[in-house]
Amino acid sequence: MNEKERLNALEVALNNELRERKFYLKNAERTRNPLGEAMFKQIGDEELEHFERLKDLHQKWEKQEKWPETVPLRVKDTIVKNILVDLLKRVDEMPEGDDDDLKAVRKAIDFEAAGAKHYAKLRDSVSGEKERQFFELLAKIEHEHYLSLRDTEEYLEDPASWYRKAEHHTLDGG
Repeated sequence: MNEKERLNALEVALNNELRERKFYLKNAERTRNPLGEAMFKQIGDEELEHFERLKDLHQKWEKQEKWPETVPLRVKDTIVKNILVDLLKRVDEMPEGDDDDLKAVRKAIDFEAAGAKHYAKLRDSVSGEKERQFFELLAKIEHEHYLSLRDTEEYLEDPASWYRKAEHHTLDGG
């Protein structure tokens, strides 16, 4: 992938991060389920940070016509998985999700899978170590979002089974 193609791929990533943030915030407002609300809001906030880092990178890269030396190569790690852990503490307060929540989670799963794949492709197309590490980090975070959303999907489909699995209950043969 040449410089222009990589810059174009970065523009695609910018647009996707912004679109995904809007999607997550819209669904955080829509849902009546505290898990869905917290999950969508947290991922939306993380997508905003990705957008800001990518925007800064894009502006400097476009101006310098090369990977800039001064762009922060770090973004915060995701804390989405903590939302599911906290859910166990409030099990009695949790209403069931509805079909719209499940549809939104499934759409988000598709976003995150595509995002992880996109950043992995960028990672594999670059030769600079700093650049490769940056896109690897973004791919990893998008994958963690994907896994957390899959877990949320399982919860929304069958809360009782999800709780048994999350609490590591087993059946005795005695």
